[in-house]
Amino acid sequence: MPFKSLLNRLLEDIPGARGAIIIDWEGESVDQVARVDEYDIKVLGAHSGIILSLLRDALSRVDGGALEDVVIRTDQNKTLIAPLTKDYLLILQLGLESITARATYKMRCCIEELRGEFE
Repeated sequence: MPFKSLLNRLLEDIPGARGAIIIDWEGESVDQVARVDEYDIKVLGAHSGIILSLLRDALSRVDGGALEDVVIRTDQNKTLIAPLTKDYLLILQLGLESITARATYKMRCCIEELRGEFE
């Protein structure tokens, strides 16, 4: 499966991208690429899975529709989280200088390619 090449291309296409990781429903890393410490991106991935699970539960309780993606901004970076399938997520960490709309678009394109690998 060409996960690594797709994730590398995602980082190359987004100025300021720091790392991308695919995780499973338990928060375990499937594959990742990083310009930061790989341990940090794995910790981010594991915790992002918990966040996405809680948001999905909340949306289902209020009939809020299907979750497409989440953007978390801090004073140091931005994190984009999106489901790949029911059981897998893609997380992208960005620097503050990254343009969120461009990153979201590129991430969605990458997700479409990755989903083909899960079928």
